[in-house]
Amino acid sequence: MDTFSKRFSLEGKVALVTGAAYGIGFAIAEAYAMAGAKIAFNCRGQHHLDQALADYKAKGIDAKGYICDVTDEEQVKKMVAEIESELGTIDILVNNAGIIKRIPMTEMSVEEFRQVIDIDLNAPFIMSKAVIPGMIKKGHGKIINICSMMSELGRETVSAYAAAKGGLKMLTRNICSEFGEHNIQCNGIGPGYIATPQTAPLREIQPDGSRHPFDRFIISKTPAARWGTPDDLMGPAVFLASDASDFVNGHILYVDGGILAYIGKQP
Repeated sequence: MDTFSKRFSLEGKVALVTGAAYGIGFAIAEAYAMAGAKIAFNCRGQHHLDQALADYKAKGIDAKGYICDVTDEEQVKKMVAEIESELGTIDILVNNAGIIKRIPMTEMSVEEFRQVIDIDLNAPFIMSKAVIPGMIKKGHGKIINICSMMSELGRETVSAYAAAKGGLKMLTRNICSEFGEHNIQCNGIGPGYIATPQTAPLREIQPDGSRHPFDRFIISKTPAARWGTPDDLMGPAVFLASDASDFVNGHILYVDGGILAYIGKQP
């Protein structure tokens, strides 16, 4: 491997991707494995863990899976200790685990709001807090937070999600500010609308053969004129995890097909 290519290699690195049983997290973990990293991920239940391990094996990836609720600090500490014992100190953390509840704000319970904040914002704090001491000791580290276009924009029914992702953007910048001197880079990836099983209902063909109204809306707002795919996130994720991004810190890289740059077509 030539010197330039080595800057993008993750050979020998240990990467923990939370919630990487499927979708965006799985694609990022797969990309890291192809770049040479050792992969660890978590699930909250044994059934999802077993299925994910089978899916990784089918891809030829020897991933290590752990049952862990990322909102529980004691469980997180235990998982991080196990990963360090089995694979080594974590070099790369991707805070990918998250949920969204599409409920009008005045109909959303406080408990539902808190649940979204807990998983989408508090958990990345807990996870980052757990791995940073090891990164400081090792002398380098990469933390990548999966933000969202809702880190910048609002939309109907996603008040909790937008609040959490806006907070995650600022947590990203603050980790950069606080730990940059320890050669730790913390950046975010802001996916656009990605074609995953979770968004499949929004892309279903209607009984009359037309596209779903939300599907038409997204296509009209995206200069690329398509939904993204998990594969579209692979390159950006590898870049932010590699030595090639050592002077990139506190940045949110939006992988959105241009939505945030675009006002939309004139009717």
